[in-house]
Amino acid sequence: MSHFAKVENGIVTQVIVAEQDVINTGMFGAPDSWIKTSYNTYGGEHKLGGEPLRKNYAGFGYTYDSERDAFYAPQPYPSWVLDDDTCVWQAPIAQPDPVEGFFYTWDEETVSWTSVPIPVMSVITEETTTAPTEDTPPAPTE
Repeated sequence: MSHFAKVENGIVTQVIVAEQDVINTGMFGAPDSWIKTSYNTYGGEHKLGGEPLRKNYAGFGYTYDSERDAFYAPQPYPSWVLDDDTCVWQAPIAQPDPVEGFFYTWDEETVSWTSVPIPVMSVITEETTTAPTEDTPPAPTE
């Protein structure tokens, strides 16, 4: 089985898993509107070492550029540019190296990366909970 993207006016409107023979029957519309895509391809590289196909796996709303024979995502921000080699959008400033306890988000207004603290989650364990005692009032019932 393979993945196929239905492309209408250069935009991916559907992605399915099917055999080429089924696509060729026209069961899902004009066979030439379906373009094979590889689930394991990103940035022009195949994750498993195979042959990359069309730069990126197609997703709903992606563009299919027939001149590049490539799929790429919608532009995330006006300041980002499409890398011609990978067909992946790049920020005008490289994302900083990771810092423990923080992640980065893009701020288009300042055209920069902003660090955001990762929320700390409390973990409830037996040691942090107290079993009810005779003096503990009963929980309300509905």
